[in-house]
Amino acid sequence: MTVLAKPCLTGLEASVEQLVYVRDDEYTVARMSAEGLAGFVASGRALAGVQPGETLRLAGDWEVHPRHGSRLVVRQCERVVPSTVRAITLYLGSGLIRGIGQRLAHAIVSHFGEQTLTVIDTEPERLREVVNIGAGRQAQIVQAWAEQKAVAALMVVLQGFGISPLLAAKIYQVYGNDSGDVLISDPYRLIGQVKGIAFHTADRIALRSGVPEHSPQRMKAAVLDRLEAAAARDGHCFLPLPALVAQAVSLVEQEEELIRRAVDALVADRRVVVEASPADPGQAVVYAKEQHSREIALAAHLARLCRARSTLPLRAFAEDEALDEDQRVAVNLALTSTVSVLTGGPGCGKSHTLKVIAATVRAMGGTVTLTAPTGKAAKRLSELTGLPATTVHRMLAQQPEREEGTLFQQSPAEVDMVVVDEASMLDLHLATRLTAAIPTGSHLLLVGDSDQLPSIGPGSVLADLLRVEEIPRIRLTRVFRQAQDSGIVQAAHRIRGGELPVLPGRGGFWFEEIDDPEQVAERVVHLATEAIPRKQNIGSDQVQVLCPMRKGATGTLELGRRLQERLNPPREGTAEHWSGPSVFRVGDRVMPIRNNYDKGVFNGETATVTVVRPQDRLIEIRTDDGESVEYAFGELDELTHAYAISVHRSQGSEYPFVVAPIVTEAQGVMLRRRLLYTLVTRAKSWVVLVGQREALELAVHRLGYRRNTGLAPRLALSLES
Repeated sequence: MTVLAKPCLTGLEASVEQLVYVRDDEYTVARMSAEGLAGFVASGRALAGVQPGETLRLAGDWEVHPRHGSRLVVRQCERVVPSTVRAITLYLGSGLIRGIGQRLAHAIVSHFGEQTLTVIDTEPERLREVVNIGAGRQAQIVQAWAEQKAVAALMVVLQGFGISPLLAAKIYQVYGNDSGDVLISDPYRLIGQVKGIAFHTADRIALRSGVPEHSPQRMKAAVLDRLEAAAARDGHCFLPLPALVAQAVSLVEQEEELIRRAVDALVADRRVVVEASPADPGQAVVYAKEQHSREIALAAHLARLCRARSTLPLRAFAEDEALDEDQRVAVNLALTSTVSVLTGGPGCGKSHTLKVIAATVRAMGGTVTLTAPTGKAAKRLSELTGLPATTVHRMLAQQPEREEGTLFQQSPAEVDMVVVDEASMLDLHLATRLTAAIPTGSHLLLVGDSDQLPSIGPGSVLADLLRVEEIPRIRLTRVFRQAQDSGIVQAAHRIRGGELPVLPGRGGFWFEEIDDPEQVAERVVHLATEAIPRKQNIGSDQVQVLCPMRKGATGTLELGRRLQERLNPPREGTAEHWSGPSVFRVGDRVMPIRNNYDKGVFNGETATVTVVRPQDRLIEIRTDDGESVEYAFGELDELTHAYAISVHRSQGSEYPFVVAPIVTEAQGVMLRRRLLYTLVTRAKSWVVLVGQREALELAVHRLGYRRNTGLAPRLALSLES
């Protein structure tokens, strides 16, 4: 237990020297210094969002922690302008003001002393009195100083609303000097435009600003929020009208009639669409306008491709004796059908069949374009076929905006077949863009495992196509001899059939039973960083930790933190930067979680941090493809650490060794058969599951839910007409 070490204090002004630890709930530990206190540790949620270099006025209690010693537990924290030479030097040299590094900070403060910040604020032209500061550097410093003051003022406003100050920089990045006006006049605009702000946060601001609880503005925001949450969390393209109304009513605790009026108003504003369900005309459903437009467009593009006359030069192919009967059928379907699907589990010959298809098209004088949703899947596809392959995102990003059917070339005849591997990962948005770009007459072959998890984004494109009888498809079921001895393949097929794998396992699959989640976490870290690398004589980068969930003792956040501490701890004199609960250091493995076409990086790629430059407020990463990309500190919510990643984010990738926690605590909601099947099939040599047998059984026997989509009935209707 903690004990009181010194009397409580108020009004202590201290500078933040270093962030030590930031938890996901914003609990922060920082190393600080003050006049008369050379160095001390402060902790508490009141420190949320503080950065090295800032000067704070603190109130709190001195306590002694049994493990960590004396520290100040902060109850209140107020940002103040630094006033001493040392505090000003620390502030300017911390990287908070873009364009000033430690050396320049010393030069500026040496010249202006305690008047430094007053000079920057009121006489910025005098900065050019300092060596190495010209007009360009002066302008950069002045702009950065103005932004820093604006963000600090915004933090004060947010604290008045009871909102985390961490959001201030994100709001300012979107709205700039209009941020304060937006907060007061239309806080619901923040939803969807500022990452980290959902309905509850915007609603708290609105209600404290005087917006009535029953206002139409609030009701419409609740409806849109429920539709967005259904798409982002559950992958739904629509919600049944009664379910949407019930969810929105629960969210705002208002009368149902007010929500129904809000739906009608949003229909009039063309922000949502209410129509009869494509699958059940007796049921009214509600789409966000964007999802509705994409679903209709995707059905139209697929119907166009299905009806088209093929541009392939020939329709026959030489028999390949290495193929079994189902594989021959698959090759024939791909060559004779303008849209077809090839599916099957691990070890069933999808890869070899695909290789034969690509070789046959080329032998016939045709062209084949190979693509996949992730960089690793595209690389594996290229290695398999010996042909170039790229990600769908990168392929589409390379093309200028043209009319539909103009992928790569001006002439449709120059693109005879487009093959998409790992097609279960295609969401509604990506599939719509892809099919829009494929020329009429070209073949589209979707290859994937329909038993894996659906896409991260809304929709279930591969599963929907398999529900349309008119779409030619073949499922490979025979497990070939070379795969029969694989424990991974055996376990995967048992899981897919609803059976528990043979335990504890053999030949690539192993289950280690531990009940306590904390011990599970420790064992996973030990296996990933020490036991497996030592036994297999490999680097730890060959082992990937996968987690069913983000939070909890065995979630990606906590396990990622432990793995980072073990594999890439802080080093004296090495720059690092905290962004929320994440700290970025040189050598960190990271992964973009958003497509950024300007930077040329896409969701799911992996990279390594190569540079952290506080003075320029940016980090640099090098992707596995060798590309160097810069991220400003304000853009770091587009990156996540890749030490431990979710099973969803592992789709399309394959790792030599996989270690994963399996526990019911905090993860039970995600433990479903598709997730476990996807997890196991990510491993190439070994997969080690650590956790509770009860959790493993739960995952094997619990089926997932079907996403709300209308693609299958829309496409079927289009093909019938």
